Amino acid sequence: MDGITGQEAERALVATAHRVLPGGTFGNVQSDLLITEGYGARVRDVTGREYVDYLLGSGPMFIGHAHPDVTAAVIDQVPKGTTFFANNPAGVHLAEAIVAAFPCADQVRFVSSGSEADMYAMRVARAFRGRDRILKFEGGYHGMSDWGLMSLAPKRLANFPVAVPDSAGIPAAIQHEVLVAPFNDLETARALIAAHHDELGGVIVEPFQRLIPPAPGFLQGLRDVTAQYGIPLIFDEVVTGFRFCYGGAQSYYGVTPDLCTLGKIIGGGFPLAAIAGRADMMAHFDKGKVAEDRWLMQVGTLSGNPVASVAGLATLEVLARPGTYEKAFGMGRRLMEGLEESLRRQGVAGQVLGEPTLFDVVFCAEPVRNYRDVLKGDAALQRHVNVAMREAGILKGESKYYLSTAHGPAEIDNTLAAFDAALGSRTRR
Repeated sequence: MDGITGQEAERALVATAHRVLPGGTFGNVQSDLLITEGYGARVRDVTGREYVDYLLGSGPMFIGHAHPDVTAAVIDQVPKGTTFFANNPAGVHLAEAIVAAFPCADQVRFVSSGSEADMYAMRVARAFRGRDRILKFEGGYHGMSDWGLMSLAPKRLANFPVAVPDSAGIPAAIQHEVLVAPFNDLETARALIAAHHDELGGVIVEPFQRLIPPAPGFLQGLRDVTAQYGIPLIFDEVVTGFRFCYGGAQSYYGVTPDLCTLGKIIGGGFPLAAIAGRADMMAHFDKGKVAEDRWLMQVGTLSGNPVASVAGLATLEVLARPGTYEKAFGMGRRLMEGLEESLRRQGVAGQVLGEPTLFDVVFCAEPVRNYRDVLKGDAALQRHVNVAMREAGILKGESKYYLSTAHGPAEIDNTLAAFDAALGSRTRR
């Protein structure tokens, strides 16, 4: 490929991707984004163009790309073996660190993806409870399983508690095993749980749903009503685990579930996720602890993989250092405040929604408390801003800024300038 330009290499790779991959992608972002390297808070594509990165691999790279401590740990482990299908010291120590960090965690079971973790968490709740139905919240993302893909982003808004499948290929019977409630509406959730408590195997919720913080009292109210009926409460912390504070959203908001799921950050950029929870519930993974018909089979070729485990341990060691979260939150607040100031200065209806390490602008003047409120936002303006910012060298997802501990003043200043310019060009869209 000597002598060809970066643009020519990019066009060739995009063409190959469209030939060998459905839609030309891995199923994540658009096919014309081809990243070759990342370092700290920045990434570079095949043309050599550099971006300030708020995609962060969809969140795992919370301490930045190619952090030297993580890199060193991985380089040390790889020559010793990359997977064993057996316990390894790093995996055991990582489980120990999770148990120490998370209030709900007596024990941990590793898997390879957040989708798996959510699927197994719902399954272990059903096994413990001896009931089949799951209650979730509209707009909540719980992975790619048939159960998870109910009313994540429904195109047709149904009356609660009817679930709407988000994908083809999901058996119709699953729709009737999932009940759906509006996020941040404790009255409706309580009523549904009370009416269906004898059918429910569990309640699963993102304690911070996509970008939407919980309303005061909402999570505690869920905790109280599920405890009243003996229904397992699952916090999906695949995104929030170790992101808001070392003990996750359950520590940050002060509400302890029965089970939680973790992913992204705990693998340090490698495929690793986990279910963590109360010992009596986690006992369903242990054939020696429960009756044969209550045992939950779970086997994964790469579960607790040693390379992912050492990367996760190194990441947690960095996060445990004094001042790490304070620095990240400081940078996040600075960016959030700058985005809000730009909206005011340019007279654009919108609000910055989220927490300092995970947020975005929703172009909507009314308060946003749930999925249906998000739909009121100006989606066309959101797309315009995202495209304009990418052209200015700022890379983010469709609806998220993932902030890392590596983002500093220069990255924040670049981002605010790009956002202000994007708003200024909105009349030309």
